[in-house]
Amino acid sequence: MCCDLKRRFLLLYATQKGQAKAIAEEICMQAGARGFEADMHCISEMDKYNLEGEKDPVVIVISTTGTGDPPDTARKFVKKIQDKNLPPDHFAHLQYGLLGLGDSEYTFFCNGGKTVDRRLQELGAQHFYDTGLADDCVGLELVVDPWVDGLWLALKKVFLLQKEKEGMSNDVSAVSSTLSAAARVGHELNLSSEIQNLKLEDEGDASSDVSSQKPVDINLLASARDTEPSLVHSVPPISQAALNIPVLPPEYIEVQFQDTHGENPHPSILISEGTTFKVPVTKAVQLTREDAIKTALLLELDIANTAFDYQPGDAFCVICPNSVSEVEELLHVLGLSERGGRFVCVKVKEGTKKKGASRPQHIPERSTLKFILTWCLEIRAIPKKAFLRALVEYTSNAGEKRRLQELCSRQGNSDYTRFIRESNVCLLDLLRAFPSCKPSLNLLIEHLPKLQARFYSVSSSNLYQPGKLSFVFNVVEFPACPTRPVSRKGVCTGWLAELVAPLLHPKKNILYTKEGSPPTEEISIFARPNNTFHLPSDPSVPFVMVGPGTGIAPFIGFLQHRQKLREEHTDWHFGETWLFFGCRHHDRDYLFKDELRCFLENGTLTHLKVCFSRDSSTAGGASPKYVQDVLRLYAKEVARVLLKDSGYFYVCGDKKHMADGVSDAVVDILSMEMEVDKLEAMKMLAMLRETKRYLQDVWS
Repeated sequence: MCCDLKRRFLLLYATQKGQAKAIAEEICMQAGARGFEADMHCISEMDKYNLEGEKDPVVIVISTTGTGDPPDTARKFVKKIQDKNLPPDHFAHLQYGLLGLGDSEYTFFCNGGKTVDRRLQELGAQHFYDTGLADDCVGLELVVDPWVDGLWLALKKVFLLQKEKEGMSNDVSAVSSTLSAAARVGHELNLSSEIQNLKLEDEGDASSDVSSQKPVDINLLASARDTEPSLVHSVPPISQAALNIPVLPPEYIEVQFQDTHGENPHPSILISEGTTFKVPVTKAVQLTREDAIKTALLLELDIANTAFDYQPGDAFCVICPNSVSEVEELLHVLGLSERGGRFVCVKVKEGTKKKGASRPQHIPERSTLKFILTWCLEIRAIPKKAFLRALVEYTSNAGEKRRLQELCSRQGNSDYTRFIRESNVCLLDLLRAFPSCKPSLNLLIEHLPKLQARFYSVSSSNLYQPGKLSFVFNVVEFPACPTRPVSRKGVCTGWLAELVAPLLHPKKNILYTKEGSPPTEEISIFARPNNTFHLPSDPSVPFVMVGPGTGIAPFIGFLQHRQKLREEHTDWHFGETWLFFGCRHHDRDYLFKDELRCFLENGTLTHLKVCFSRDSSTAGGASPKYVQDVLRLYAKEVARVLLKDSGYFYVCGDKKHMADGVSDAVVDILSMEMEVDKLEAMKMLAMLRETKRYLQDVWS
């Protein structure tokens, strides 16, 4: 160890939902145990660091939001480094390593990290460690864990080279020999200061040999006849293995109950993304029949008395609470049902070992406990391994404790993915499954992320309906399963559906808006910036819209806007419009059927192509089931719009089961019509994306 050299590195994170920050905090904790000093800051805190004068190594952890944008906390930083006046050697002095987080289900995978990485390279910065790109689709930890493992050796090399340059090394060859040996076991570094070798019995004898320990009797977890693993039960080899688990995060929050009374803050003060508006719901319509597989609702908001403005294709965010029943159950499980309405004071724990500890910005300094659980914390969040590790300390049953240790361990990666990530297990599910686990309030505040506002695509035009904003959503349903004994609805869609339920007429499914109607409900919203999913600025440019299911929502706004422009500007030339729509059944979930017919009849919509995936084929032969199938039937027309007429192509809806299929269909169409191979067609599609003529508004 270079005892004489201060081994500081700058650690920057850019986060949208807390993932990057949590990983940076883990790096920070491991750094101290390994003899490094991590100077950690959010990348937005540009007054606390100076890359232009930074001499030490820099480590950056950055996520991606939207369809490929840097997170909101990195917007100012990215704008600064993208200044075209910066010279190519602006960061020639800088050595850095970057870990990008993303989701490969989206086209621009890890684009937030790639954007920063590429620009730093253009400005002369050098990698001291290879860039890592972690995929939330398969599990961030598959890349994050080995990347962090290798980081320490890379940092060590940097400081040794630095020491050598300064003439501080007495025996460089000996150090190099040590490094070579270390490199051979780089990914197997298990320093006791970072990773604890868990014994297979109770953690009583810290000095005993791991390999000599006997496994816990699995009868503590499940009956001996269970041979299949589950959330609460493991099987060999993991049930008999020594485990490598994360270092225990230091607690840093203190929660004190108070006897005072008062008012809770309004949830809008917790929003840092922009101005919030409290607006009434003036209309609610159920767009699907009762026997449809999914329930789709349309809500109309009155924004006439606000400064909220939007374009067709924009998105906006709804501030929503957690389920009342789930909050009540959580309070009950924690033994705090009688204290939910009491005010609590949240502050940093005195003497905490967590470096730079501060009260999370989304937690008020003073409010009721129920307010925090309802409006501040994402209690449905999938628990990260660090949270599972912390829960171990609050679990009294030996079998339950062992299983939680397995789920957060390196050896338990596949079990964690299968029974936690892929099963969408949340804190309540864990507390039901492990009844001896009784976490403290401070632990929940430390580990549960901020309750995120949910974003929705606008399905209206302010030109067509001044002062109104409409949006459409499916009420998300999560059926019961072995890891989740009760069914539940989506956090926001379930809340919205419950909110407007009394307003929906039981027969006609429309909202009463006359005098004598039920009281108007209000919701809080704010704009979602950086949306490029807009109509062509030139109305003569043709465009294709692909939006099955609720993916049709923004296109209703497009068509409303286009209809109004046609009425107001009869002398303008308007390009042709294509809409490819799909649903399951013609008579159950054909959304906006009457409106689309009107758009078609008045010429606003030139071509409407619809398919039904669950209806029986007609006598004339098999009908196309999905929108990508219908696209291929109109290959020449689609190619003409994109290639000859320089038109636009819009896709909205489900990423995994639709958008990728549409993208593949477009590649096939371009390949066939241009008479080129698929590689060239893919390059053409990439060019369309780059020039913002192939645009997506998709979700997973």
